[in-house]
Amino acid sequence: MKQIEELQNNLPVYPAIQEREEYVHTAILVLLAFLNGEYHFVFQKRGPNIRQGGEICFPGGVYHRQDGTYEQAAVRETVEEMGIPAGKIKVIGPLDTMVAPLGVVVNAFVGIADIKDLDELVPNRDEVEHVFSVPVSFFEAHAPRKYEAMLNVHPTVTDEATGKEIVLFPARELGLPEKYWKSWGGVKYVIHFYTVEQGPIWGITARFIVDIVDKLKR
Repeated sequence: MKQIEELQNNLPVYPAIQEREEYVHTAILVLLAFLNGEYHFVFQKRGPNIRQGGEICFPGGVYHRQDGTYEQAAVRETVEEMGIPAGKIKVIGPLDTMVAPLGVVVNAFVGIADIKDLDELVPNRDEVEHVFSVPVSFFEAHAPRKYEAMLNVHPTVTDEATGKEIVLFPARELGLPEKYWKSWGGVKYVIHFYTVEQGPIWGITARFIVDIVDKLKR
């Protein structure tokens, strides 16, 4: 009985993500600005020499403990990447946390940029090729195309240098059923895809757009 009481006392008051420390944690700001009489999403095209170079996204990056909170991390990244003073950003609230299939937890917030024109932004050219905006109404009027990808667990990997197979998870030796000796899973993952004048918007960025548009329609 005492063990059960101890277990009950250690159960979370608010359930979170199990083994959260195993994931890469990021924080992003879904940035909005009132331009030309309506709200726009403000995007950045990533510089060509950084991770995921050339892709369109919202400002954000990896969370560091010294950031304090995920919200503070999202604002810090936005200031660094977009070149906008923190005092010109108003965070109006969080979005649902996303656990991406490739082991990334995305903590997202909605922020309003107090600017009249994108020329007020001074993007960091080491990270950002350029900044642009698209009216929210465009995404309200145009649903994303949807595609599917397959997610599989691979217990082995091929060494690129030698061509030899490296066993990561010895399912056979562990006595597991044969279906686990090779890749398994085959779970379908939906990929949202928009096309704008500046290029494709897809993946995590598109998912947050879909979420915002859905909330506006409610």
